[in-house]
Amino acid sequence: MPLATGTVAERVATLRERVDEAALAAGRARGSVSILAVTKAQPRDGVLAALDAGLHDVGENYLQEARAKYDGLPPCTKHFIGHVQTNKAKAIVASFDMVQSVDRLDAGLALAKVARNAERRLRVLVQVNISPTERFGVPPPEAPQLAARLRDEGLEVDGVMAIGPLAGDVDAAFATAREAFERVGGTTLSLGMSDDWERAVRHGSTMVRLGTAIFGPRPAKERSLA
Repeated sequence: MPLATGTVAERVATLRERVDEAALAAGRARGSVSILAVTKAQPRDGVLAALDAGLHDVGENYLQEARAKYDGLPPCTKHFIGHVQTNKAKAIVASFDMVQSVDRLDAGLALAKVARNAERRLRVLVQVNISPTERFGVPPPEAPQLAARLRDEGLEVDGVMAIGPLAGDVDAAFATAREAFERVGGTTLSLGMSDDWERAVRHGSTMVRLGTAIFGPRPAKERSLA
């Protein structure tokens, strides 16, 4: 995708139109694919600008960053998209509305226990691994079994999240994610990022995760920490 130019509001408007066009080209309705603004290493002002531009979903990889910039935001849905550490389950449940990255049973059990104690219904996605270079994610054939167990624990499993491969057969990987989503059930297939979201939409993604396409490149110092 070309380097982001213009203001956040202008980028959001352009992206919204392009996402809708991609959905229509795939035989789907306008508005059927939502945009998750990935705010990693971005300032709070940028997050507010994205929400002012009409986005409703924001996502963070790091708990500490979210605590600093998400407190007191206008109404929106806050997504945790980083690796779930079980010792941070309580803080994650307190800070986010959806956890997209449940990739193993112990992480799900930790979140479920906290949610039950808080008498809260927590939405989650099962993260499936479709890339040979990705460290996290359950093997796609095991996703339905994990989803069933998480539902038994009281979590609201609403679909699947996956990170596409940087090289190789991206379309085959996305098709695998779509198959896992169909077996898991739910309404959300979180698939596609700034460089591959159009292909993800063709494979049925209902939510694309965009960061640099909205906010521009992260500062060099922050990129080195990501």
